[in-house]
Amino acid sequence: MTQIQQTWTRHEEPFSKVVASVTDWDAASPCEGWSARDVLHHVMETERDFLGNQGHELPAAATAEDPAAAWREHNQAVTDLLGDQSVADKQFDGYFGPTTVGETLARFYGFDLLVHRWDLARSQGTDEQFTDAELDEIDSAVDGFGDHAYVPGIFADPVKVPEDTDRTTKVLARTGRKV
Repeated sequence: MTQIQQTWTRHEEPFSKVVASVTDWDAASPCEGWSARDVLHHVMETERDFLGNQGHELPAAATAEDPAAAWREHNQAVTDLLGDQSVADKQFDGYFGPTTVGETLARFYGFDLLVHRWDLARSQGTDEQFTDAELDEIDSAVDGFGDHAYVPGIFADPVKVPEDTDRTTKVLARTGRKV
């Protein structure tokens, strides 16, 4: 397994576990105006759009009535693409400079799996925990996004939290999320 595949797996496995635990797809998520179903749809569609723009069309999930099944189908297709070195190593000029399809999936879309994993868990009334490494990754990504993180459609403005707040709350507050 390549480093890119390992990174993808490290992100998608806990995300997939949360997806499998969702019992109410119409429950409100922390993303304003979005249900759990909307969050999952966003994750799949942004990945599909990115891959399509790179010449790798993914079929729409055939099991739209069952979001968890749609995710499994979608995730398998993405995982299969990452297993193809000609896809993973394909270079392009990304928003932040030269990169590869694999690196973008593993890092940028992997970041998406981290924060939206929390959103899905919260929609179900559960509290998803992050490891220190995951919190480091979220923090580093937000630093790298800079002011671009707060353009419409990305994050809400950062939430002010007390200085003595736990690290998870502080890190998620940077993404406009209230814990």
